[in-house]
Amino acid sequence: MASRRRMLLKVIILGDSGVGKTSLMNQYVNNKFSNQYKATIGADFLTKEVKIDDRLFTLQIWDTAGQERFQSLGVAFYRGADCCVLVYDVNVTKSFEKLNNWREEFLIQASPSDPENFPFVLLGNKIDVDGGNSRTVSEKKAKAWCASKGNIPYFETSAKEGFNVEAAFECIARNAIKNEPEEDM
Repeated sequence: MASRRRMLLKVIILGDSGVGKTSLMNQYVNNKFSNQYKATIGADFLTKEVKIDDRLFTLQIWDTAGQERFQSLGVAFYRGADCCVLVYDVNVTKSFEKLNNWREEFLIQASPSDPENFPFVLLGNKIDVDGGNSRTVSEKKAKAWCASKGNIPYFETSAKEGFNVEAAFECIARNAIKNEPEEDM
């Protein structure tokens, strides 16, 4: 008989400080957005039950402080991750330029068994800011980066407006499931 237990999927969100990692997570899990910016200290996680193809999963979403001083979160934090979400602010070029560093840092710390095929998803956040007029990173540039990394899925999101957040996290969950070893029946 098939196992009735819910499978836990560990998802880690990485990116520079202030790009909206916590806001994206809160929008997805609690349907809430706050304009009050509060830096995450260390790491924190939220969980959400998701149903994909008639199976229940618990998505455990780990949020990190984007400051370098917390990059020593270490191996235990990264280990066992099923998917890594990279986030940048479409209005801040530097946050896009740092994506390679975040991706490399993750692969070093998590040391997945198959780094070439480990699932990443990229989110370009804050597309709502200034009606899109403050944007410095084009969708084309972001998609080119994703293509160069093995066709990472890409979503443009607004945590504030809730735009594309649900779709992005469904893709994240599906990619995390693909990375989970098949359980014995």
